Amino acid sequence: MNASAPTTAEALRSALAGLLDGLPPKQAAAAVERLIANYRGRTPTDAPVLRDRSDVAAYAAYRMPATFEAVRGALGGLAGAAPQWAPASHVDVGGGTGAATWAVDATWDGPRTTTVLDWAEPALALGRELAGASGSPVLRSAEWRRAVIGSGTTLPEADLVTVSYVLNELTAEARRAVVAEAARAGQAVVLIEPGTPDGYLRIREARDQLIAAGLRVAAPCPHDGTCPIEVGQDWCHFSARVSRSSLHRQVKGGSLAYEDEKFSYVAATRFPVQPVPSRITRKPQIRKGLVLLDLCGPQGEGLTRSTVTKRHGDLYKAARDAEWGEQWPPAAP
Repeated sequence: MNASAPTTAEALRSALAGLLDGLPPKQAAAAVERLIANYRGRTPTDAPVLRDRSDVAAYAAYRMPATFEAVRGALGGLAGAAPQWAPASHVDVGGGTGAATWAVDATWDGPRTTTVLDWAEPALALGRELAGASGSPVLRSAEWRRAVIGSGTTLPEADLVTVSYVLNELTAEARRAVVAEAARAGQAVVLIEPGTPDGYLRIREARDQLIAAGLRVAAPCPHDGTCPIEVGQDWCHFSARVSRSSLHRQVKGGSLAYEDEKFSYVAATRFPVQPVPSRITRKPQIRKGLVLLDLCGPQGEGLTRSTVTKRHGDLYKAARDAEWGEQWPPAAP
């Protein structure tokens, strides 16, 4: 694990600080509104979302901090399941301005080769610029390569393949092709989508595809069996706290110093992992003298609710400190 993760997050915020200088406020706001509509929309375009410098600058200011934290949360699930493993090579599919590459750098120490593939040259150019402003040798040496993301995508083999906030932009056929290629090329594959019912369904379908391709689930699921969630009744997603700079608040029109980014993900590997015994699937509910934990457990156990009271001693203290998305019971110190 990389002990400098907070430094990486601060470096990203610093790199973003002057991004909208010189860009007319109305132009930035219009680009943000269009990106919000696309992000929340349901129609796959199978075409680049980021078209020019103004789009890319608005995207980076609007989405990059949240994407970074969501991907870092997903990568943390993989790192927890494979604590002795670290990727020596990383391919980021549809990486845009590189939020996932920053998240990988915040999770594991180098050295590491990094390749970012995206179909929008303006995004690659800005991603290269931001990475060049970082203090990370890994980010500064990354390769930024233009590529069509879809049915004809061919990936170089790598220890880690990430695909974050991309599947929603693709047709069903292109999604299946990209996931299949990621499964072929990667020793570990991490897919992240918005934490919406639709985003969860895309992750659920991709999870089944990865398992069929011979990979094993490392996180968030405690097993490789059928997801116990009943479609249409609930969805599996998690939350990451995002610190918002003054620039970020200006672009997004908010006043709070933080926001919570909801995301769904799956991490799968071709090497042995240590899945968690159970995963906390909702924010713990703290009541007087007890804590209610919603859990996804081992195959066959499914979804359960655990009540932890003061009678459980240290376990009760751990439950009060537990966070949504963490394993349960907690790992021994």
